[in-house]
Amino acid sequence: MLKIRYLMSISLAVATPSLALADLSESGVFLDGVAAIVNEGVVMRSELTEQTANIIRTAQTQNIPLPPADILREQVLERLIVKEIQLQRAERIGLNISDQVLNNVISDIAREQGLAFADMPQFLAEQGLSYQAFRNSLRDDVTLEQLRRIDVIQRINVSRREVEQCLIDLETNVVANSEYSLSHILVPLPNAATAAQIEDVRIAVEAIYERIQEGSDFREMAIQYSRGQTALQGGSLGWMPGEQVPSIFTDVLAPLRKGDVSEPFRTTGAYHIIKVDDMKSVVERSTVDQVLTRHILVTPNEIIDDQTARQKVTDALEEIREGADFGEVARLNSDDPTTAPLGGDLGWTGPGTFVPEFEQIVDNLEIGEISEPFKSPFGWHVVQLMEKRVYDNTEDLKEQNCQIRIRNGTLEDETQLWIRRLRDEAFVDLKI
Repeated sequence: MLKIRYLMSISLAVATPSLALADLSESGVFLDGVAAIVNEGVVMRSELTEQTANIIRTAQTQNIPLPPADILREQVLERLIVKEIQLQRAERIGLNISDQVLNNVISDIAREQGLAFADMPQFLAEQGLSYQAFRNSLRDDVTLEQLRRIDVIQRINVSRREVEQCLIDLETNVVANSEYSLSHILVPLPNAATAAQIEDVRIAVEAIYERIQEGSDFREMAIQYSRGQTALQGGSLGWMPGEQVPSIFTDVLAPLRKGDVSEPFRTTGAYHIIKVDDMKSVVERSTVDQVLTRHILVTPNEIIDDQTARQKVTDALEEIREGADFGEVARLNSDDPTTAPLGGDLGWTGPGTFVPEFEQIVDNLEIGEISEPFKSPFGWHVVQLMEKRVYDNTEDLKEQNCQIRIRNGTLEDETQLWIRRLRDEAFVDLKI
Protein backbone atom coordinates (compact mmCIF):
# COMPACT_ATOMS: atom_id res chain seq x y z
CA MET A 1 0.00 0.00 0.00
CA LEU A 2 0.93 3.59 0.19
CA LYS A 3 3.67 5.04 2.42
CA ILE A 4 1.33 7.16 4.50
CA ARG A 5 3.89 9.24 6.34
CA TYR A 6 5.70 10.06 3.11
CA LEU A 7 2.47 10.92 1.29
CA MET A 8 1.37 13.13 4.15
CA SER A 9 4.65 15.02 4.28
CA ILE A 10 4.54 15.65 0.55
CA SER A 11 0.87 16.64 0.55
CA LEU A 12 1.26 18.95 3.51
CA ALA A 13 4.17 20.60 1.78
CA VAL A 14 2.30 21.07 -1.48
CA ALA A 15 -0.80 22.30 0.33
CA THR A 16 1.15 24.95 2.22
CA PRO A 17 0.51 28.40 0.77
CA SER A 18 3.86 30.10 0.26
CA LEU A 19 4.76 33.02 -1.99
CA ALA A 20 7.98 33.80 -0.19
CA LEU A 21 10.07 33.51 -3.34
CA ALA A 22 7.43 34.68 -5.81
CA ASP A 23 7.94 37.48 -8.29
CA LEU A 24 6.04 40.68 -7.48
CA SER A 25 5.33 43.69 -9.64
CA GLU A 26 6.33 47.16 -8.48
CA SER A 27 2.82 47.56 -7.06
CA GLY A 28 3.22 44.35 -5.04
CA VAL A 29 0.88 42.27 -7.22
CA PHE A 30 1.91 38.63 -7.68
CA LEU A 31 2.94 37.84 -11.25
CA ASP A 32 2.30 34.26 -12.36
CA GLY A 33 3.39 32.73 -15.61
CA VAL A 34 4.34 29.51 -17.34
CA ALA A 35 7.57 27.82 -16.23
CA ALA A 36 7.31 25.00 -18.77
CA ILE A 37 4.94 23.71 -21.43
CA VAL A 38 4.50 19.95 -21.05
CA ASN A 39 2.63 18.32 -23.94
CA GLU A 40 -0.87 19.81 -23.70
CA GLY A 41 -0.33 21.01 -20.12
CA VAL A 42 1.84 23.51 -18.25
CA VAL A 43 3.89 23.90 -15.09
CA MET A 44 3.21 27.32 -13.61
CA ARG A 45 5.89 29.55 -12.12
CA SER A 46 3.80 29.75 -8.95
CA GLU A 47 4.02 25.93 -8.59
CA LEU A 48 7.78 26.08 -8.97
CA THR A 49 8.04 28.92 -6.48
CA GLU A 50 5.85 27.24 -3.88
CA GLN A 51 7.54 23.85 -4.19
CA THR A 52 10.99 25.40 -3.92
CA ALA A 53 9.96 27.43 -0.88
CA ASN A 54 8.48 24.33 0.77
CA ILE A 55 11.65 22.32 0.23
CA ILE A 56 13.78 25.15 1.63
CA ARG A 57 11.52 25.42 4.67
CA THR A 58 11.60 21.64 5.26
CA ALA A 59 15.36 21.54 4.83
CA GLN A 60 15.80 24.36 7.34
CA THR A 61 13.51 22.58 9.83
CA GLN A 62 15.50 19.32 9.48
CA ASN A 63 18.87 21.08 9.22
CA ILE A 64 19.58 19.65 5.75
CA PRO A 65 22.15 21.64 3.72
CA LEU A 66 20.88 22.62 0.28
CA PRO A 67 22.68 22.96 -3.06
CA PRO A 68 22.94 26.38 -4.75
CA ALA A 69 19.60 28.03 -5.52
CA ASP A 70 19.85 27.60 -9.30
CA ILE A 71 20.54 23.86 -9.00
CA LEU A 72 17.72 23.36 -6.50
CA ARG A 73 15.31 25.28 -8.74
CA GLU A 74 16.34 23.12 -11.71
CA GLN A 75 15.78 19.92 -9.69
CA VAL A 76 12.34 21.06 -8.51
CA LEU A 77 11.26 22.12 -12.00
CA GLU A 78 12.31 18.75 -13.42
CA ARG A 79 10.28 16.96 -10.73
CA LEU A 80 7.21 19.08 -11.55
CA ILE A 81 7.64 18.37 -15.27
CA VAL A 82 7.84 14.62 -14.65
CA LYS A 83 4.82 14.80 -12.34
CA GLU A 84 2.79 16.61 -15.02
CA ILE A 85 3.78 13.99 -17.61
CA GLN A 86 2.72 11.19 -15.27
CA LEU A 87 -0.61 12.82 -14.41
CA GLN A 88 -1.32 13.26 -18.11
CA ARG A 89 -0.63 9.56 -18.67
CA ALA A 90 -2.93 8.64 -15.77
CA GLU A 91 -5.69 10.72 -17.38
CA ARG A 92 -5.14 9.09 -20.78
CA ILE A 93 -5.56 5.57 -19.38
CA GLY A 94 -8.60 6.61 -17.34
CA LEU A 95 -7.00 6.28 -13.91
CA ASN A 96 -9.23 8.16 -11.47
CA ILE A 97 -9.00 8.11 -7.68
CA SER A 98 -12.51 8.09 -6.25
CA ASP A 99 -13.55 10.15 -3.23
CA GLN A 100 -14.07 6.88 -1.35
CA VAL A 101 -10.47 5.73 -1.93
CA LEU A 102 -9.18 9.19 -1.06
CA ASN A 103 -11.25 9.25 2.14
CA ASN A 104 -9.77 5.88 3.13
CA VAL A 105 -6.24 7.25 2.70
CA ILE A 106 -7.09 10.36 4.72
CA SER A 107 -8.59 8.11 7.41
CA ASP A 108 -5.26 6.25 7.62
CA ILE A 109 -3.41 9.55 7.92
CA ALA A 110 -5.84 10.75 10.59
CA ARG A 111 -5.31 7.54 12.62
CA GLU A 112 -1.53 8.04 12.49
CA GLN A 113 -2.11 11.49 13.98
CA GLY A 114 -4.47 10.12 16.63
CA LEU A 115 -7.46 11.84 14.99
CA ALA A 116 -10.80 10.92 13.50
CA PHE A 117 -11.42 11.49 9.79
CA ALA A 118 -13.85 14.33 10.62
CA ASP A 119 -11.14 16.15 12.60
CA MET A 120 -8.76 16.54 9.62
CA PRO A 121 -10.10 19.87 8.28
CA GLN A 122 -9.67 21.53 11.68
CA PHE A 123 -6.27 19.85 12.20
CA LEU A 124 -5.05 21.27 8.88
CA ALA A 125 -6.63 24.68 9.47
CA GLU A 126 -4.76 25.00 12.76
CA GLN A 127 -1.55 24.64 10.76
CA GLY A 128 -2.67 27.25 8.24
CA LEU A 129 -3.41 24.65 5.57
CA SER A 130 -6.31 24.35 3.17
CA TYR A 131 -8.20 21.05 3.45
CA GLN A 132 -9.26 21.22 -0.19
CA ALA A 133 -5.69 21.89 -1.35
CA PHE A 134 -4.53 18.99 0.82
CA ARG A 135 -7.13 16.67 -0.77
CA ASN A 136 -6.16 17.78 -4.28
CA SER A 137 -2.46 17.24 -3.59
CA LEU A 138 -3.08 13.87 -1.94
CA ARG A 139 -5.22 12.78 -4.89
CA ASP A 140 -2.24 13.49 -7.18
CA ASP A 141 0.08 11.51 -4.87
CA VAL A 142 -2.26 8.50 -4.80
CA THR A 143 -2.74 8.73 -8.58
CA LEU A 144 1.02 8.63 -9.17
CA GLU A 145 1.44 5.73 -6.76
CA GLN A 146 -1.29 3.74 -8.52
CA LEU A 147 0.13 4.63 -11.94
CA ARG A 148 3.54 3.32 -10.93
CA ARG A 149 1.87 0.14 -9.66
CA ILE A 150 0.17 -0.36 -13.05
CA ASP A 151 3.06 0.63 -15.30
CA VAL A 152 6.02 -0.67 -13.29
CA ILE A 153 5.36 -2.85 -10.24
CA GLN A 154 2.78 -5.17 -11.82
CA ARG A 155 5.09 -5.77 -14.77
CA ILE A 156 7.97 -7.02 -12.62
CA ASN A 157 7.64 -10.80 -12.69
CA VAL A 158 8.65 -12.83 -9.62
CA SER A 159 9.19 -16.54 -10.22
CA ARG A 160 8.49 -19.27 -7.69
CA ARG A 161 12.17 -20.26 -7.88
CA GLU A 162 13.22 -16.74 -6.89
CA VAL A 163 10.86 -16.81 -3.91
CA GLU A 164 12.13 -20.20 -2.77
CA GLN A 165 15.76 -19.06 -3.02
CA CYS A 166 14.88 -15.91 -1.10
CA LEU A 167 13.28 -17.97 1.68
CA ILE A 168 16.47 -20.03 1.98
CA ASP A 169 18.56 -16.85 2.14
CA LEU A 170 16.36 -15.39 4.89
CA GLU A 171 17.28 -18.18 7.30
CA THR A 172 20.91 -17.08 7.63
CA ASN A 173 20.91 -13.57 6.19
CA VAL A 174 22.07 -10.86 8.63
CA VAL A 175 20.25 -8.18 6.65
CA ALA A 176 16.95 -10.08 6.66
CA ASN A 177 17.04 -10.34 10.45
CA SER A 178 17.54 -6.61 10.95
CA GLU A 179 15.56 -3.43 10.35
CA TYR A 180 17.13 -0.46 8.58
CA SER A 181 16.69 3.26 8.19
CA LEU A 182 18.40 4.04 4.89
CA SER A 183 19.25 6.94 2.62
CA HIS A 184 20.01 6.52 -1.06
CA ILE A 185 21.71 8.27 -3.96
CA LEU A 186 20.86 7.00 -7.45
CA VAL A 187 22.57 8.22 -10.62
CA PRO A 188 20.99 6.62 -13.72
CA LEU A 189 22.87 5.47 -16.80
CA PRO A 190 21.77 6.76 -20.22
CA ASN A 191 19.61 4.51 -22.37
CA ALA A 192 21.76 2.05 -24.35
CA ALA A 193 24.80 3.54 -22.63
CA THR A 194 28.17 3.14 -24.33
CA ALA A 195 31.24 2.03 -22.39
CA ALA A 196 32.46 5.63 -22.39
CA GLN A 197 29.16 6.92 -20.98
CA ILE A 198 29.15 4.26 -18.27
CA GLU A 199 32.69 5.25 -17.32
CA ASP A 200 31.70 8.94 -17.15
CA VAL A 201 28.84 8.13 -14.76
CA ARG A 202 31.10 5.91 -12.66
CA ILE A 203 33.67 8.71 -12.32
CA ALA A 204 30.93 11.21 -11.38
CA VAL A 205 29.54 8.88 -8.71
CA GLU A 206 33.04 8.20 -7.33
CA ALA A 207 33.47 11.98 -7.01
CA ILE A 208 30.20 12.22 -5.04
CA TYR A 209 31.37 9.39 -2.76
CA GLU A 210 34.71 11.10 -2.17
CA ARG A 211 32.97 14.35 -1.21
CA ILE A 212 30.84 12.43 1.31
CA GLN A 213 33.96 10.76 2.70
CA GLU A 214 35.54 14.21 3.05
CA GLY A 215 32.61 15.44 5.14
CA SER A 216 29.93 16.65 2.71
CA ASP A 217 26.40 16.06 3.96
CA PHE A 218 24.85 12.94 2.40
CA ARG A 219 21.44 14.61 2.26
CA GLU A 220 22.80 17.59 0.37
CA MET A 221 24.54 15.30 -2.13
CA ALA A 222 21.26 13.39 -2.61
CA ILE A 223 19.26 16.56 -3.26
CA GLN A 224 21.85 17.82 -5.72
CA TYR A 225 22.81 14.67 -7.62
CA SER A 226 20.35 11.81 -7.02
CA ARG A 227 17.52 10.99 -9.39
CA GLY A 228 15.85 8.61 -6.95
CA GLN A 229 12.20 8.99 -5.94
CA THR A 230 13.15 10.56 -2.58
CA ALA A 231 16.04 12.73 -3.76
CA LEU A 232 14.44 16.00 -2.66
CA GLN A 233 13.89 14.52 0.80
CA GLY A 234 17.64 14.09 1.18
CA GLY A 235 17.43 10.57 -0.27
CA SER A 236 15.71 9.18 2.85
CA LEU A 237 14.01 5.81 2.33
CA GLY A 238 12.85 5.67 5.95
CA TRP A 239 12.62 2.49 8.03
CA MET A 240 12.10 -0.88 6.36
CA PRO A 241 12.30 -4.49 7.53
CA GLY A 242 15.40 -6.29 6.34
CA GLU A 243 13.23 -8.75 4.39
CA GLN A 244 11.95 -5.83 2.31
CA VAL A 245 15.33 -4.26 1.64
CA PRO A 246 15.90 -4.38 -2.14
CA SER A 247 17.86 -7.52 -2.99
CA ILE A 248 20.46 -5.44 -4.84
CA PHE A 249 21.33 -3.84 -1.48
CA THR A 250 21.68 -7.06 0.52
CA ASP A 251 25.34 -7.90 -0.08
CA VAL A 252 26.31 -4.25 0.21
CA LEU A 253 24.46 -3.77 3.51
CA ALA A 254 25.69 -6.95 5.23
CA PRO A 255 29.00 -5.50 6.56
CA LEU A 256 27.65 -1.98 7.20
CA ARG A 257 26.68 -0.54 10.57
CA LYS A 258 24.92 2.62 11.73
CA GLY A 259 26.41 5.71 10.07
CA ASP A 260 28.30 3.77 7.38
CA VAL A 261 28.15 4.78 3.71
CA SER A 262 28.61 2.16 1.01
CA GLU A 263 31.07 2.50 -1.83
CA PRO A 264 29.34 3.16 -5.16
CA PHE A 265 27.94 0.05 -6.82
CA ARG A 266 26.29 -0.56 -10.15
CA THR A 267 23.03 -2.23 -11.17
CA THR A 268 21.70 -2.67 -14.69
CA GLY A 269 20.51 0.89 -15.12
CA ALA A 270 22.22 3.00 -12.45
CA TYR A 271 24.96 3.56 -9.91
CA HIS A 272 24.00 3.70 -6.22
CA ILE A 273 25.36 4.85 -2.87
CA ILE A 274 23.51 3.93 0.33
CA LYS A 275 23.88 5.14 3.90
CA VAL A 276 22.76 3.31 7.04
CA ASP A 277 21.10 6.04 9.10
CA ASP A 278 20.12 3.53 11.79
CA MET A 279 19.52 -0.21 12.27
CA LYS A 280 18.14 -2.61 14.87
CA SER A 281 17.43 -6.30 15.38
CA VAL A 282 13.96 -7.68 14.79
CA VAL A 283 11.92 -10.50 16.32
CA GLU A 284 11.68 -13.52 14.02
CA ARG A 285 8.23 -14.88 14.93
CA SER A 286 5.02 -12.98 14.34
CA THR A 287 1.41 -13.59 15.37
CA VAL A 288 -1.78 -11.75 14.51
CA ASP A 289 -5.35 -11.83 15.83
CA GLN A 290 -7.64 -12.96 13.02
CA VAL A 291 -11.39 -13.24 12.57
CA LEU A 292 -13.47 -15.36 10.22
CA THR A 293 -16.52 -13.44 9.02
CA ARG A 294 -19.20 -13.42 6.36
CA HIS A 295 -21.45 -10.56 5.27
CA ILE A 296 -24.25 -9.37 3.05
CA LEU A 297 -23.76 -6.05 1.23
CA VAL A 298 -26.34 -3.94 -0.57
CA THR A 299 -24.95 -0.94 -2.41
CA PRO A 300 -27.15 2.08 -3.26
CA ASN A 301 -27.15 3.04 -6.94
CA GLU A 302 -29.23 4.85 -9.56
CA ILE A 303 -32.07 2.35 -9.06
CA ILE A 304 -31.81 1.55 -5.33
CA ASP A 305 -31.61 4.58 -3.05
CA ASP A 306 -30.03 4.55 0.41
CA GLN A 307 -33.28 3.85 2.26
CA THR A 308 -34.19 0.99 -0.07
CA ALA A 309 -30.72 -0.53 0.32
CA ARG A 310 -31.07 -0.44 4.09
CA GLN A 311 -34.50 -2.07 3.92
CA LYS A 312 -33.17 -4.83 1.64
CA VAL A 313 -30.43 -5.67 4.17
CA THR A 314 -32.98 -5.56 7.01
CA ASP A 315 -35.26 -7.97 5.12
CA ALA A 316 -32.31 -10.33 4.53
CA LEU A 317 -31.50 -10.28 8.24
CA GLU A 318 -35.12 -11.13 9.09
CA GLU A 319 -35.01 -14.12 6.72
CA ILE A 320 -31.91 -15.43 8.50
CA ARG A 321 -33.46 -14.95 11.94
CA GLU A 322 -36.50 -16.91 10.75
CA GLY A 323 -34.27 -19.85 9.86
CA ALA A 324 -32.91 -19.18 6.37
CA ASP A 325 -29.27 -20.12 5.72
CA PHE A 326 -26.97 -17.07 5.90
CA GLY A 327 -24.84 -18.29 2.98
CA GLU A 328 -27.84 -18.85 0.72
CA VAL A 329 -29.32 -15.42 1.56
CA ALA A 330 -25.93 -13.84 0.82
CA ARG A 331 -25.68 -15.60 -2.54
CA LEU A 332 -29.12 -14.30 -3.53
CA ASN A 333 -28.92 -10.75 -2.14
CA SER A 334 -25.34 -9.54 -1.64
CA ASP A 335 -23.86 -7.00 -4.07
CA ASP A 336 -20.28 -7.97 -3.19
CA PRO A 337 -19.16 -9.70 -6.43
CA THR A 338 -16.23 -11.44 -4.74
CA THR A 339 -17.91 -12.92 -1.68
CA ALA A 340 -21.54 -13.38 -2.80
CA PRO A 341 -20.78 -16.65 -4.69
CA LEU A 342 -19.03 -17.86 -1.51
CA GLY A 343 -22.05 -17.22 0.68
CA GLY A 344 -20.61 -13.92 1.87
CA ASP A 345 -17.43 -15.57 3.24
CA LEU A 346 -14.69 -12.97 3.82
CA GLY A 347 -12.14 -15.55 4.96
CA TRP A 348 -9.63 -15.13 7.77
CA THR A 349 -8.57 -11.50 8.11
CA GLY A 350 -6.40 -9.46 10.45
CA PRO A 351 -6.55 -5.91 11.84
CA GLY A 352 -6.70 -3.14 9.25
CA THR A 353 -8.27 -5.31 6.55
CA PHE A 354 -11.70 -3.66 6.76
CA VAL A 355 -12.76 -0.02 6.71
CA PRO A 356 -13.14 1.42 10.26
CA GLU A 357 -16.96 1.28 10.24
CA PHE A 358 -16.90 -2.44 9.43
CA GLU A 359 -14.03 -3.32 11.75
CA GLN A 360 -15.66 -1.58 14.72
CA ILE A 361 -18.83 -3.66 14.32
CA VAL A 362 -16.86 -6.93 14.01
CA ASP A 363 -14.77 -6.09 17.09
CA ASN A 364 -17.93 -5.87 19.20
CA LEU A 365 -19.54 -9.14 18.06
CA GLU A 366 -19.49 -12.46 19.91
CA ILE A 367 -18.74 -15.67 18.00
CA GLY A 368 -21.84 -16.68 16.05
CA GLU A 369 -23.52 -13.29 16.50
CA ILE A 370 -24.96 -11.38 13.54
CA SER A 371 -24.88 -7.59 13.54
CA GLU A 372 -27.74 -5.19 13.05
CA PRO A 373 -27.70 -3.43 9.63
CA PHE A 374 -24.96 -0.78 9.43
CA LYS A 375 -23.50 1.48 6.78
CA SER A 376 -19.94 1.76 5.46
CA PRO A 377 -18.56 3.65 2.43
CA PHE A 378 -19.46 0.57 0.34
CA GLY A 379 -23.15 0.45 1.32
CA TRP A 380 -25.33 -1.35 3.88
CA HIS A 381 -24.14 -4.56 5.58
CA VAL A 382 -24.99 -7.26 8.03
CA VAL A 383 -21.99 -9.29 9.20
CA GLN A 384 -21.60 -12.49 11.19
CA LEU A 385 -18.52 -13.29 13.29
CA MET A 386 -17.91 -17.00 12.85
CA GLU A 387 -14.57 -17.67 14.58
CA LYS A 388 -11.50 -16.01 16.12
CA ARG A 389 -7.91 -17.21 16.32
CA VAL A 390 -4.35 -16.14 17.06
CA TYR A 391 -2.45 -17.02 13.90
CA ASP A 392 1.30 -17.46 13.50
CA ASN A 393 1.79 -15.62 10.23
CA THR A 394 5.59 -15.70 10.22
CA GLU A 395 5.87 -17.93 7.15
CA ASP A 396 3.21 -15.93 5.29
CA LEU A 397 5.08 -12.71 6.08
CA LYS A 398 8.37 -14.22 4.92
CA GLU A 399 6.85 -15.16 1.58
CA GLN A 400 5.17 -11.76 1.18
CA ASN A 401 8.40 -10.02 2.12
CA CYS A 402 10.32 -12.10 -0.40
CA GLN A 403 7.89 -11.00 -3.11
CA ILE A 404 8.41 -7.37 -2.06
CA ARG A 405 12.17 -7.76 -1.73
CA ILE A 406 12.60 -9.30 -5.18
CA ARG A 407 10.46 -6.61 -6.79
CA ASN A 408 12.25 -3.88 -4.86
CA GLY A 409 15.52 -5.25 -6.18
CA THR A 410 14.69 -3.93 -9.65
CA LEU A 411 11.96 -1.41 -8.83
CA GLU A 412 14.11 1.71 -8.67
CA ASP A 413 15.94 0.89 -11.91
CA GLU A 414 12.66 0.00 -13.65
CA THR A 415 11.03 3.18 -12.34
CA GLN A 416 13.87 5.30 -13.65
CA LEU A 417 13.69 3.63 -17.06
CA TRP A 418 9.93 4.20 -17.12
CA ILE A 419 10.26 7.88 -16.12
CA ARG A 420 13.03 8.42 -18.66
CA ARG A 421 10.91 6.85 -21.39
CA LEU A 422 7.91 9.05 -20.52
CA ARG A 423 10.18 12.10 -20.38
CA ASP A 424 11.83 11.33 -23.73
CA GLU A 425 8.45 10.89 -25.42
CA ALA A 426 7.03 14.14 -24.04
CA PHE A 427 7.17 17.60 -25.55
CA VAL A 428 8.74 19.97 -23.02
CA ASP A 429 9.42 23.66 -23.66
CA LEU A 430 11.15 25.49 -20.78
CA LYS A 431 10.06 29.12 -20.38
CA ILE A 432 12.50 30.21 -17.65
